[in-house]
Amino acid sequence: MVKYVALTFDDGPSPRCTPRLLDGLQELGARATFFVVGCQVVKDPDIVQRMAAEGHQVGTHTWSHIRLDGTAPAAQLRDIQAAQNAVCKLLDTDSCWLRPPYGLIDPAVRTGVTVPMVHWSVDPRDWESRDTAMVVRSVLKDVQPGDIILLHDIYPSSVEAALQIVDAL
Repeated sequence: MVKYVALTFDDGPSPRCTPRLLDGLQELGARATFFVVGCQVVKDPDIVQRMAAEGHQVGTHTWSHIRLDGTAPAAQLRDIQAAQNAVCKLLDTDSCWLRPPYGLIDPAVRTGVTVPMVHWSVDPRDWESRDTAMVVRSVLKDVQPGDIILLHDIYPSSVEAALQIVDAL
């Protein structure tokens, strides 16, 4: 039986970090899912197109990384839709998955979201430590077949950790 885990990245694309990650994933023969922020997509559309061209899945992470709880539901839905529009137009697709920032979404907003939402099961809090070795240890200690690993492609330490994780797995 083949065992898989999903490697996912939030908050990009980053012109400083994401190309290095894409190079490394290509060298290792691995694919990932990138949940991109809409306002970053319009700044670096070539990176997003490269993701898709190299076989990675591209989803959205809202337009402005808005918290999908505690603000007006209509504003939240507009933010989600703006990101969907940008990515779908760029990649010529009908829709893509959504990862709510912070994993939170208002119940009233959830009912208005028509695309699949993806959360995670392994969170090494790479944004907090920014320590490559700590992130690698945390993921390898906790990961099981079928898990969804959450990382961020905006930190060099996370990119290096991701490549070490793929190599170890």
